[in-house]
Amino acid sequence: MLKFIKLIEVIISLQIIIISTFIPVFFSIPFANKLVETYEIPITWQIPSIVMITLIFRGKIVIKAFSIYLIIGLFFIPVFHQGGSLGYLLTPNFGYLLGMYPLIKIIDNLNKRNQLINYYELLKYVTLGICSMHLIGIIYNCILLLYFKQPEILLFNISKYSLGKFGYHLLVLIPVTLLIRIINNNNNRYQR
Repeated sequence: MLKFIKLIEVIISLQIIIISTFIPVFFSIPFANKLVETYEIPITWQIPSIVMITLIFRGKIVIKAFSIYLIIGLFFIPVFHQGGSLGYLLTPNFGYLLGMYPLIKIIDNLNKRNQLINYYELLKYVTLGICSMHLIGIIYNCILLLYFKQPEILLFNISKYSLGKFGYHLLVLIPVTLLIRIINNNNNRYQR
């Protein structure tokens, strides 16, 4: 029975990862003349959903689901943000997908403490996880560009894939951290 529950958790995590890859992030700004302008942010909900499912199901489950996601994207269906197949290994985006593994491990450290998650500690761990994900992406990008002898586009790729998205990644984590805070507050009420 326990293995069946773990299988269900892996399948749910995989579905959430795939679905969140396809959902773009939009935000609206209302103006004085009552018009609303909508802007698309160049990221998806994948990182916040990975943080959430890691906090819910634990790191081992999410690592299995994310590994299945990578296999599906590389060999079967183009489920990644900008495509798929083995050719995706040669894009800078794949390094950031590999960076999800340390992100999951860092977020999972919060689960291992067996206490309610502090809002500021969650922010600290998530920021550290995102930094590690971007560091892995930058290293992968450097290896690719040095292998193909194109170091002149290194700064462009780092600014496009890391510096240009880092702030957005932190911005979309605000709803996740607020949701965790609400869940913790409700848990505190029920434990009293």
